[in-house]
Amino acid sequence: MKSYNVAVIPGDGTGPEVIREGIKVLNAISSRFSIAFNFHQYDFGGTRYLRTGEILPDGAVDELRKFDAIYLGAIGHPDVKPGTLEKGILLRLRFELDQYINLRPVKLYPGADCPLKNKKPEDIDFIVVRENTEGLYAGAGGVLKKGTPDEVAVQESINTRKGVERCIRFAFEYCRKRNKAKKLTLCGKTNVLTFAFDLWERAFYEVAKEYPDIKVDYAHVDATTMWFVKNPEWFDVIVTDNMFGDIITDLGAMIQGGMGIAAGGNINPEGVSMFEPIGGSAPKYTGQNVVNPLAAICAGGMMLEQLGEQKPAELLEKAVIEVTGKYLKSLAAGKMGYGTTDVGDLVAKFVTELSLD
Repeated sequence: MKSYNVAVIPGDGTGPEVIREGIKVLNAISSRFSIAFNFHQYDFGGTRYLRTGEILPDGAVDELRKFDAIYLGAIGHPDVKPGTLEKGILLRLRFELDQYINLRPVKLYPGADCPLKNKKPEDIDFIVVRENTEGLYAGAGGVLKKGTPDEVAVQESINTRKGVERCIRFAFEYCRKRNKAKKLTLCGKTNVLTFAFDLWERAFYEVAKEYPDIKVDYAHVDATTMWFVKNPEWFDVIVTDNMFGDIITDLGAMIQGGMGIAAGGNINPEGVSMFEPIGGSAPKYTGQNVVNPLAAICAGGMMLEQLGEQKPAELLEKAVIEVTGKYLKSLAAGKMGYGTTDVGDLVAKFVTELSLD
């Protein structure tokens, strides 16, 4: 029997509630397949920080590095200054664990409320590959004469050939593995950001020569947002930098039915990766059993895929589709017609019952 050691960081707000349902579904997967999950819980987040003043204890990153995967609920506490936990936990783990890919599926499931007129599940099914450790998030820059009329603030976008190329290469490999339209789009702003995206564009077309089976094209980021709304069916896999990826994936989450279904992975293909729902801690719903756990459950499916467990990942998604298509009234918190735990129970039930074909 295969065995995986998974670090679990339930985090803040509704994070523990949704991650609990994700673990429930993964345990159902375990009972269906010859897979064992050894879950190790960590209390990193706002409550710990308020109690101890410590964001991550010494040695935490090195300890997490030893796991097969990290499963995260949510980070963000209303009593902690915004950015403190996000930088101290999320960004620190991404950077120190070199999780240089942020992978965001944008897929409209049956039964989900799509705000786009006449768009169906077959029209919205693409992946955004976002560079995750460079760009404007590298923290390069500074402030001069702060608080005065002469204040100057500079934020620099750092793009290395190594960082850009490995992200692009991952996107080509993923597009080939996905094996759908086999089309990869570079999203950038070559007409204005002429230094950074000259590097991105050159690297993109140089690497493309190694993948003659993949169709390639380019779109400015502003045009990309327009086409997400007008013609989402045009996209298969998109590769882009850190900032643009951050922006367009939230738009992607909305057209797939909202944050309740949006999952993401912070990937280090050679190391430990971290998987999470995208919707945040949603503190106003904490303890009410109303938040949608499907994003956390789908993040668990992404974890299975990254661990090489393709069949279990496909079955998990099949179970989610059964629930969204036949049971939920809405994906929004408090409007699903079921509680958080009920939705987890339903997905676990179908993981156990559905055919593997």
